Amino acid sequence: MDVVVTGIGLLCCLGSLSESWQNLLARRSGIKLQRPFPELPTYPLGLIGKSPTRLTKLTQLVLSAVLEDARLTTPLPDCGVVLGSSRGCQAAWEQYASQLHGDRDSLQLENWLETLPNQGAIAAARQIGTTAIVLAPMAACATGIWAIAQAFELIQQGKYQRVIAGAIEAPVTPLTLAGFQQMGALAATGCYPFDKHREGLVLGEGAAILVLESAELALSRGASIYGQILGFGLTCDATHISAPSIDNRSATIAVKDCLERSHLLPAEIDYIHAHGTSTKLNDAREASLIESLFPHRVAVSSTKGATGHTLGASGAIGAAFCLMALKRQEFPPCVGVKESEFELNLVTAPHRGEIRRAMCFSFGFGGQNAVIALGKF
Repeated sequence: MDVVVTGIGLLCCLGSLSESWQNLLARRSGIKLQRPFPELPTYPLGLIGKSPTRLTKLTQLVLSAVLEDARLTTPLPDCGVVLGSSRGCQAAWEQYASQLHGDRDSLQLENWLETLPNQGAIAAARQIGTTAIVLAPMAACATGIWAIAQAFELIQQGKYQRVIAGAIEAPVTPLTLAGFQQMGALAATGCYPFDKHREGLVLGEGAAILVLESAELALSRGASIYGQILGFGLTCDATHISAPSIDNRSATIAVKDCLERSHLLPAEIDYIHAHGTSTKLNDAREASLIESLFPHRVAVSSTKGATGHTLGASGAIGAAFCLMALKRQEFPPCVGVKESEFELNLVTAPHRGEIRRAMCFSFGFGGQNAVIALGKF
């Protein structure tokens, strides 16, 4: 059964879906030096507003956008929901923790159930009025692609005709910043994927939600179609608590599984949206993986130089940009790269060209590997 995408809702530091796409093509970055927490130093961040956003607010905004884009009205009682986040409502829990170590009399936990990791999925289910399945995957930076893959399977197996899927992340919190700083993973000035002088990752806020439907349902209601989900690959290195395996074995299996499920050869991929975090280790590992599996010098770019790293939402945002590339037949540039040390065919300037099939990569902490293939319908 063919599974197509009939709606996209996206919000990040570049703006909405259309705003983000235009800013990407103009090679603009939404990353700015910010100091949202007075107890911490200034960092380059990809904030949506002037201060860190909240997960529930971001969920509501992006879900409303995707329903409008797909021309759907609520309630949608038979619509599945697969909406993930790697951090969830962590900001609320950090606030609880600070109160425990300060004025305990001010601690209010009456609504703590509303801050559990699955809150984004629950909030979305309530907003659309569904009584169907509700899933809330959490797989570090691979969360977004994992969520879309689960939704794809639910439709392919005939369990649902329509599923809303994606990921939401509001990761700019004191603990998240301090943690990545202690690991030596944060950049000092900006995000420069695959660049010779890259410094590390830049945290960004963002979300992307897709409406997936069976092709039969989409065509019957005259829906506009962005593209089609072709297949996916999910693996885990299981070798280290945070670092990826240096041999690329598990990541290679994820790519090959995706190609096999999609009935594709490597040479049939026209564009890869790379994970491209701008860290020394990830970019070197990913470049080696692409060079070994795609010898035809496929076009590659990472958009994190413009959006920052939205952690669990990054794969869903990357998939959305792949769908835009398929629809508009334009290659989005790798914003931030000036001089690369890798033999990749990096898209340094946006340009038009034939894009029939694209892949999106996500590689998360703990060796979580997720790959998805998308094509024109």
